[in-house]
This record gives sequence, C-alpha cells and structure tokens, in this order.
Amino acid sequence: MTKIAPSILSADFGNLAGEIHAVEAAGADLIHVDVMDGKFVPNLTFGPPVIASIRKTTDIPFDVHLMIETPGRYIGEYADAGSDFITVHVEAERHLHRTVHSIKERGVKAGVSLNPATPLDQIEEIIGDIDLLLIMSVNPGFGGQTFIENTLRKIERARALIDKEAPHVLLEVDGGVTLENIATIRDAGADILVAGSSIFRSNDYGHTIREMRRILGDQ
Repeated sequence: MTKIAPSILSADFGNLAGEIHAVEAAGADLIHVDVMDGKFVPNLTFGPPVIASIRKTTDIPFDVHLMIETPGRYIGEYADAGSDFITVHVEAERHLHRTVHSIKERGVKAGVSLNPATPLDQIEEIIGDIDLLLIMSVNPGFGGQTFIENTLRKIERARALIDKEAPHVLLEVDGGVTLENIATIRDAGADILVAGSSIFRSNDYGHTIREMRRILGDQ
C-alpha cells in the first residue's frame, strides 16, 4: 500500500501536536518533518528540540528531511530527538557514505534526497546502503509549489534502479503532490507520497486523506 506522509511544514506551528494527532487519526502513515537551515535552502524551520518535543506526543514514525548544509555533523542530535528516518541531500554532503552509515549505526533508517536538477546517477554508488530514496519534485525550501512534470521520468528511472539493484529501498516523492496527480506519481513508482499544503490547507484533513486513499485504490 502506498504510504501517505503529511508534511508539517504546512501545518499550524502553534498547534503541531494537535495537527499531527489529526492527520494520524485520519490514517497518515508517517509525519514528514522538513528541517531547513536558511543556508542550503532559504527558510528556517524545526530543530532537534522541536522534534523531541512533538516526539513525546505520538508514536507515528517521523520522516525527518534535513535540508541543511553538512548534515553529517548533526546526525546524532536528530537521531536522539526521535527520528525514525533521516534523509540527507546529495548536494549538501561531501562524505555521503560516511553520513549514511552514521545514521544507520544509530538505529535510524537512512535516506538520500536529490533535487530536481540533480541527476539520478549521483546515488548509484550508494543505493544499496540506503533505506529510502527521496526524489524532490519541486525545488526545496518552500511549501505550496507546483509539481515539476519532468521529474516523473526521474521517478520512473529511480523505480527501475531500485527494482534492479536494491529492492528494499523505499521510493519517496516530495513536492506539489495533490489529489489530481497522486495516482500518476504512484504509477511512476513512488512508495511514499509527501503532501503538505494539499492536506493541511484543506478544510478537512480526514476527508482529504481518505480521498487520497480512494484515488490510490487503498480503501
């Protein structure tokens, strides 16, 4: 079954625990936590203390996406805060193999992400070591962007690579995921769909997630 991961980048920051409980009750599979440092991407968001605080309120898996420079320096802090997945960007980490194994040594699943303009071959040498591959379908840093259509071809190629070289790897897609395109993205090969504004800016989170499930044929 395709997993749905609401991104709390679009949630009410003043009521994060309540927002998480609402989408968890609606059937979300993971919570996607976008960490931004104002350097690798323009905006600033959550740090380890916030993650540790909301971790106390729920057992749902936290899918923590580090959009920060030199993420290898901070793996321990994010692991200790309660991350279940930690994903780092190829573009931000010079020693990717070391960082991936640092994540796994802490008992956390390791992910690697590619920006829209970064070619898929950047992860070919690490694909067997990771647990998750995140394809960005918008340029990271802002919520509410429109899906970049030509990333569908990258998703399809990523699916083929995973099926051939590392069938255990989950393929995640983040950016511009809506009710109108989720089936197309799933059909291209995605295992996990990250959705922010399409869920948290809707009038009824539960209805939106249930409608996603219906479109995907999961209920």
